[in-house]
Amino acid sequence: MAQEKHRTWVAVGSVAGALGASTCCVLPLALFSLGIGGAWVGNLAVFAPYQSYFIAGTLPLLGYGFYLTYRNPKTTCAEDTACTYPLRQRLVPLALWTATALILAVVAFPALAPLLRSF
Repeated sequence: MAQEKHRTWVAVGSVAGALGASTCCVLPLALFSLGIGGAWVGNLAVFAPYQSYFIAGTLPLLGYGFYLTYRNPKTTCAEDTACTYPLRQRLVPLALWTATALILAVVAFPALAPLLRSF
């Protein structure tokens, strides 16, 4: 039970860190692509100097989260009973992979940004 709480908090921290890292560049682009805009989106550029700190904080959380989820899984099934997976156990890997995709987008964005200008 304690390990599942760790997994949940690590996944939440990973997603929060990935969102923090993407606030200056990727998140505004995604919001504009969805038709969500406004003057407040321009204020997200304030977080640009902290992007590397968010990435540096998120990478260890992602590593530990993947370790807890895939390398060191603990089953909590009683003997002679069927194992059921609560929703939280299915959401944690989804959150980890989402945070990984966001971090990869943030890291790749400077290289891909010139290609977006041609559209």
